[in-house]
Amino acid sequence: MTDPISASTSAATGASTDASTDASTGASPGASTDASTDASTGAATDDELRAALNRVRTEVGKAVVGQDGAVTGLIIALLTRGHVLLEGVPGVAKTLLVRTLSRTLQLDTRRLQFTPDLMPGDVTGSLAYDPRSGEFAFREGPVFTNILLADEINRTPPKTQSALLEAMEERQVSADGVTRPLPDPFMVAATQNPIEYEGTYSLPEAQLDRFLLKLVLDVPERDAELSLLRRHADGFDPHDLAAAGVTPVLGAPELAAARAAASAVRVEDDVLGYLVDLARATRRSPSMRLGVSPRGTTGLLAAAKAWAWLTGYDSLTPDHVQAMLLPVWRHRVQLRPEAELEGVSVDAVLQSIVQQVQVPL
Repeated sequence: MTDPISASTSAATGASTDASTDASTGASPGASTDASTDASTGAATDDELRAALNRVRTEVGKAVVGQDGAVTGLIIALLTRGHVLLEGVPGVAKTLLVRTLSRTLQLDTRRLQFTPDLMPGDVTGSLAYDPRSGEFAFREGPVFTNILLADEINRTPPKTQSALLEAMEERQVSADGVTRPLPDPFMVAATQNPIEYEGTYSLPEAQLDRFLLKLVLDVPERDAELSLLRRHADGFDPHDLAAAGVTPVLGAPELAAARAAASAVRVEDDVLGYLVDLARATRRSPSMRLGVSPRGTTGLLAAAKAWAWLTGYDSLTPDHVQAMLLPVWRHRVQLRPEAELEGVSVDAVLQSIVQQVQVPL
């Protein structure tokens, strides 16, 4: 398995190539065999679960070209019960990516187009009068699913955006004094367009902080785009995933087992200290107006543990922390106005901090 988000992440942070995985086996050179489940119980071993998740990438690749990093990011979010903000220009397969992933994992998915006139009840559900019973009954909204694709989330007013806050954090919906749990797993994959701001509403910091990852989907490279065109020339239909050969690989029980295995990755005190030093460096940076919150620190820990497990390690290393830092933190910090005027990017500042903070030996 390659770098979880993009090849530039490890190059910029100095992440070790030892954290890479053989995509065909799901095992790494430093993998421990102690994490395997007893085969006599009938449960899948860690290696089998990793291999299945690697096959998910292969299945998604039958429909989506050139977005391997985003696929891995979505898998990491599912392993950590996190949510994902997908940013990219129109036409880079954001919607198709989520639909294909949910099919390979046998999960239910719903798509909700966020518009200026969308109301909170259109997201979470509302009471509706049932003429047959003569009573009001709760009608579940699109949020009652495994993967909610919130398309163009920044096109709806903050009142409706906030309707997702309880669902994302508490995994429940409260209406008419009744709290209703959401299905497990539950993940919000929200998309936004980075180049068109007319008629949009910026996501508040409180909601941005609810997203574990912000994944940037770029236009594919020439070879990938050529492969994409060849598929369409040969009759590929993005609306018919079955015809494309996309098949389910694993289900919710296996995903839950993988989530438990990822959470069991060991973390030494010196790595925790390194993570805290990185967070404190963002708060002291002269280019930053807002540094990383403690929620951002715990989010990076969870994502790094999931990446360590996916690459076959049973303990966390600084390389895993560095590999996940940009996608976990890039949307949680804010630059000072003078830094923005100078053309400084958030990613560049975070990369500079990684290079400055001492790595534990």
